[in-house]
Amino acid sequence: MSKIPSSRLEQTRLRVVDRMAALLESQTRTKLFGSNVHALVQAVHDEIMARLRDIAARENSTELARSLEDALQTCRRLDACLGLLLEERTRQWYRNGDYVQETLREFNQTLAELASTLIEKDLFERQSQVLGHIILSHEHISQWKEFVQEILTRFHAIFPFQLFFIAFAEEHSLSLYIYFLGKHTRQVRELARHELSQQMLKNLGLPVDAPVDIEEFVIPQAGPVASAQEMAMITVAVPKHTPNLSGMLGVAYASSQALTPQEESVIRAILSVMVMVVGSSKALSRTMAELEYYSIHDPLTGLYNRRHFEAMLKYEIGRSERHHHEFSILLLDLDDFKDINDTYGHATGDKALCHVANIMQAHTRKGDLATRIGGDEFAIILMETGKKGAMTVAGSLGKTLRETPLVSPEGKYFHLTVSIGIVTYPADGQNETDLMAGVDLAMYRAKEMGKDGACTLDAVGGGERVHATRSTRDYAEQLREALRQNRMIPYFQPIIHCRSGEIFAYETLARFRQDNGETVSAGMFIEAIEKYGLGRELDRAVISQAFAARKAHMAQDATSKLFINLSSQEIQGRNILGYAEELCERLELPHHLIVFEILERDAIGDMSNMRRFLNSLRQKGFAFALDDFGSGYNSFHYLRELRFEFVKIDGAFVRNILESKIDRALVHNLSRLCQDIGIQTVAEFVENQAILDALQEMGIDYAQGYHIALPGSSF
Repeated sequence: MSKIPSSRLEQTRLRVVDRMAALLESQTRTKLFGSNVHALVQAVHDEIMARLRDIAARENSTELARSLEDALQTCRRLDACLGLLLEERTRQWYRNGDYVQETLREFNQTLAELASTLIEKDLFERQSQVLGHIILSHEHISQWKEFVQEILTRFHAIFPFQLFFIAFAEEHSLSLYIYFLGKHTRQVRELARHELSQQMLKNLGLPVDAPVDIEEFVIPQAGPVASAQEMAMITVAVPKHTPNLSGMLGVAYASSQALTPQEESVIRAILSVMVMVVGSSKALSRTMAELEYYSIHDPLTGLYNRRHFEAMLKYEIGRSERHHHEFSILLLDLDDFKDINDTYGHATGDKALCHVANIMQAHTRKGDLATRIGGDEFAIILMETGKKGAMTVAGSLGKTLRETPLVSPEGKYFHLTVSIGIVTYPADGQNETDLMAGVDLAMYRAKEMGKDGACTLDAVGGGERVHATRSTRDYAEQLREALRQNRMIPYFQPIIHCRSGEIFAYETLARFRQDNGETVSAGMFIEAIEKYGLGRELDRAVISQAFAARKAHMAQDATSKLFINLSSQEIQGRNILGYAEELCERLELPHHLIVFEILERDAIGDMSNMRRFLNSLRQKGFAFALDDFGSGYNSFHYLRELRFEFVKIDGAFVRNILESKIDRALVHNLSRLCQDIGIQTVAEFVENQAILDALQEMGIDYAQGYHIALPGSSF
């Protein structure tokens, strides 16, 4: 659609008004002419009437007088008609004049509205051209100052302003961004900076002496203005609902260029959109900066976090390798930190963590990296520092923490201690995995040594210990996979009467069937089972298969017992006995044939739970055997406190009874002790006939070992 210029509309309006005015003028002249004609006719009639009356008065003829009177009456009637005609003509003239004037007013108003509509449409189209290019993106948000310049370039095309500014109230300061459109003199720019700074400090409620940070941009679009006093200004405030953001922006323009209400409305509309753009960009930019900060920092302590630690560790390994440097890692774990949270509350615990962070920063150099790994665990990378230097830093850290008291909410003093592990590149590892595994082992060794100290990887066993730990983890994953695929199977080793040689029972031993079909003793994985809590799954898998196998063997042997090892986890109330009872009921397997056994070291670790476990076990009709009897530090004490049906004498004593008088005496006395208190004994690791003969002489009840029979997959 083609545009109609406003000048053409004005010409049309003036032309129509001129023609209508000419029409009114012509009508007025006609009215005046008619009035003059009427006055002339009336005067002539009056003169004729006067003469006729004189003639009638002089003449006595009655007939003549009557004729004259008739003529007079006719003239009077003609005058009356002429008056009516003139009156109607005058009325029509006034009515037509009103019509013409009303038409002129309506026409003039219509043209004015049309001109206004066309102006608004043009402004709207120009406004749309600006707003259509305002598209927020990650690039625009991160580079919002440059984005504003793009908008202003298009904005200037529809409104030739000279200056644009953005003001933000920061923390006790003002940030002012000034965009000059065109080349301005130095005096004008200085005056603009001064006037805007003072005005924005006042408008945003900041102190007059608050710091002002000014950033200027020049957009070469318009010519210079003479001075700042000649400029008018339109401003828009940042909405109050914008979170944590207060500010204002506006444009300044030459005051000689008067704005129509429509133009000012459009300018304010564009400024309002720019407020949202700038405000959102500023807020999002600030949020992104905070997110970027917290992506590598711990929000509580302000230290770097695990993510940044891992990235910098990888970088430092590469850097040290290139330059043949060494560096050290300290891994710090607070001792008994849970007690602080439980005693004084988590708020005090958080203050303690911040206290640790402050001490770490005070004891590290500018190039070192102090981090909070998580919880109460911290790490430090000491750049270009060997083991000796790392020990010095660790000692200083531990001493400062130990000697700096903290105050609880109740006003009580308490102290922190820390266990520190130390590794050094490249002596203790050449990659991230080995270094972190090593420092973790060293830290736990420091805990085992009594806490409040530091330990290097050398004291743990070096790289061999790291390799063993990694193997334990690999074993754990293999065990989990084997349990999911039902590749953990039971083997059975006979236990015989020492005197008769008859089979008394079978001990159930777990075996791991590998993918190639070979079986491996679960004893190889015992550390992984204990460390990663796999005992419960393993126990249930073995029990279900062993019970089924024992039930299948009932027809050939209805009296032999089945010994089954349980992990220490099962005495913690995990209902393994309920599971076993349910299996026995379903398989119709007599309860008295089942003997559960637990290692001595596990049994004495939790005496109260052990008592409850044994009571429940006997109530369900099962028997119990204490495995590795004699290996504990206080075996006699728990023989008095707990009651067992069987004890299995530790094979470490049994295998040496022929060569060691001490081991022979220990086994012999343990046998007599158990006989006196009514507990049956089982000797393990019987590897030859001479050992079996010696056990028979000592009165041992039962025996098992490779000399008697190897474990097999069936009874």
